[in-house]
Amino acid sequence: MIINIIIKYIYLFNNKSFIKNLLNFHRDVNISQMSKNIYLRFLTLLQTIEGKGELPSLDLDAKKLLETIAVQHFQGKSLTVTEAMTLSHIASPATIHRKLNVLREIGLIETLHEGKNRRTKYLVPTAQANRYFDEHSNIMHQALAPLT
Repeated sequence: MIINIIIKYIYLFNNKSFIKNLLNFHRDVNISQMSKNIYLRFLTLLQTIEGKGELPSLDLDAKKLLETIAVQHFQGKSLTVTEAMTLSHIASPATIHRKLNVLREIGLIETLHEGKNRRTKYLVPTAQANRYFDEHSNIMHQALAPLT
């Protein structure tokens, strides 16, 4: 029985494709572990900075809403207030309305009118929001620093 196991292992280790697959598996596991460690390091740094009050304190709904507004604006497709109210994957319309007010009050977004149409309000990130995202970017670089 033990002889058969030893023979199988010798065969497997002499098989180049097995060794290649084993090395690829080891590499994938290391990359996965490394990616997890980078993300957890990022979250740790972010929580530290948020705890010090260096970034505006936002709940998850407000963060997700701000991120969505910023991404849409970055892509050249600024959201209207009406479109934001339909983002049911973030929160209910009433909650979104409250979060928009919070984001406006702390200066992370503003509403703008385009052209002569005064009825449609577009949501755009402010300079303060850009600093907020710049700080997140700096934290990402810090999280990656030990790897570079």
